[in-house]
Amino acid sequence: MDLATFDPSSRLAATTTLETLETPCLVLDADRMDRNITRLRNRLDSLGVSLRPHLKTAKSTDVARRIMSAPEGPATVSTLKEAEQFATDGVRDMIYAVGIAPEKLARVVELRAKGVDLVVVLDTVEQAEAVAAASRKAGMRIPAMIEIDCDGHRSGVVPNNHAQLLEIGKVLAAGAELRGVLTHAGDSYRGGGDEAQHHYAQAERLAVVEAAQLLRGAGLPCPVVSVGSTPTAHHAKDLTGVTEVRAGVFVFFDLVMAGIGICHVDDIALSVLATVIGHQREKGWIITDGGWMSLSRDRGTGKQAVDQGYGLVCDIDGSAYQDIIVADANQEHGIIAVRPGSDARLPDLAIGDRVRILPNHACAAAAQHEAYHVVRSRSHAVEACWPRFGGW
Repeated sequence: MDLATFDPSSRLAATTTLETLETPCLVLDADRMDRNITRLRNRLDSLGVSLRPHLKTAKSTDVARRIMSAPEGPATVSTLKEAEQFATDGVRDMIYAVGIAPEKLARVVELRAKGVDLVVVLDTVEQAEAVAAASRKAGMRIPAMIEIDCDGHRSGVVPNNHAQLLEIGKVLAAGAELRGVLTHAGDSYRGGGDEAQHHYAQAERLAVVEAAQLLRGAGLPCPVVSVGSTPTAHHAKDLTGVTEVRAGVFVFFDLVMAGIGICHVDDIALSVLATVIGHQREKGWIITDGGWMSLSRDRGTGKQAVDQGYGLVCDIDGSAYQDIIVADANQEHGIIAVRPGSDARLPDLAIGDRVRILPNHACAAAAQHEAYHVVRSRSHAVEACWPRFGGW
């Protein structure tokens, strides 16, 4: 898709409604989205920290402008394609929050040369040396943050590995710019209830605060102390020593977040609109045109207490049917059925009727689509079509 020529609004008639959209397509309830954004902003304001929203879920400038505190940012991205696209649209303050691959530093230098304060992330001496070398070659100090492993979930310097942390810090301070430390509490996605989430949030905070103290104690700069996950952002009680919070899926929420108690089902702002195209009544199936190419193959609720299949089915207004899920999916076919073990009954849906399917994982479902069709609450009127992009 050529973003330079793609204009979803050109296909949006003044009378476009949920009944007239081509399916499957992505629907965004702007009222729910706005409530979700306000909820987290108010919470972080009360804790005295700023929000650096992660834009990887949205991948849309129209959405980003509603999340960021200013048109210039700050923001977090997960791909250089995101950084480049958002920079084109005026965002100037971004963290590229995936460990930097040395061959990508040329693109980082190019963006910084255009006035974009793009910060990279790393957790090895080798990466730090590559950033320092690229800084010397470009004649600019590339800022980098050291990733801290707060829970063994993925990557980062283990907090008690003081020697590695200080060595990375010294390499950056000497040849590039040491901007600070950051972490991500990936274990928070396991759920466990409020007490578990409070524990994840505190462990996340302590990991980076203690790393920052160690760096500063060695005479190294550490101005930014960054944490971030949607579950911990909603459960942290104390963010002393933290300067910013990164979170992303809070904007839309999804069934995984609902399954671990971070939101309610009726907070989920994103859905896939699909059309009924058939029945297999003897099997208890309703067939739609919303297969895994529109929903994604993400089965993130499969290990949760409530398995939502490939998505929870709602009526066209966005109200969830009781225990009706997309039980299976082929590439372009979705199979709606009653959740196993439930005595619910299938809704009476005729050929051509429409349903909205709440996704397991908002990032994955949104990635299957090129635009958001924006509605408000129970209205069927599509008031806007906001483009989104993909790629790396």
